[in-house]
Amino acid sequence: MTLTGPTTAPLDARRPSFWYGLPVGYMSLDLNPSAEQLTELINQLREVPEQARRETDRALRLYAGIINLLNSNNVQECALGLHPDEGGGLTVSVFTVSTVATPGNAKLVVAGLAGSAASNCDEGVRPLVLPCGLGYLSEKQVAAPRSTRRPDLNQTLPSRIWQSIVAVPAPGSSELIVLQMVTPDLHTADDYRNILLGIARTLTFTDPERTATDGTDAKDSEALTGAAATMRNDFG
Repeated sequence: MTLTGPTTAPLDARRPSFWYGLPVGYMSLDLNPSAEQLTELINQLREVPEQARRETDRALRLYAGIINLLNSNNVQECALGLHPDEGGGLTVSVFTVSTVATPGNAKLVVAGLAGSAASNCDEGVRPLVLPCGLGYLSEKQVAAPRSTRRPDLNQTLPSRIWQSIVAVPAPGSSELIVLQMVTPDLHTADDYRNILLGIARTLTFTDPERTATDGTDAKDSEALTGAAATMRNDFG
């Protein structure tokens, strides 16, 4: 696995530099796909085994149902996850990365939310101490979004979804880096929470290429440090 950064940020928009790792089973999607790209994506999904066709079609429809919401927010990455379940089928999820502006110091905002979460654990929010700094985790079940462009798809979408976010302040900025995981398979929430936390532990504000030029050999498992070591521990 390699560390990756945001891929869809507008060229004229200022963004903090950050990198993170995606585990096996995730395919990065274009938030503004052309007709040709959509056709290619559909063809790729059709290549999965026949018994899994229903789940992959469901995943594509989930993507179509939430794309409007993603485009209305400052989302820089969207990845579709397909993973085998205990019944021989597939579970689906959508992972996104976005930046959110805060009215002041992002670190103070996170510290305040984390402190409040520590005293109100029943609200589904808890503080996190990550390799890249202090953050917080929030999770809940909500009504599934509905498509306004394709109302005919709404009958095929799930009624409720599980969503969880990890928010971390960007250094020297008023912005939060927000990692979000969403799945309609409510019974797999624990598994996807663990995946989200694993990704969050790989989040780094240090350019991996710069680390490599400083003499770090990522191929030597005994020499792995920082984000690279964290990624090895979380994803193997």
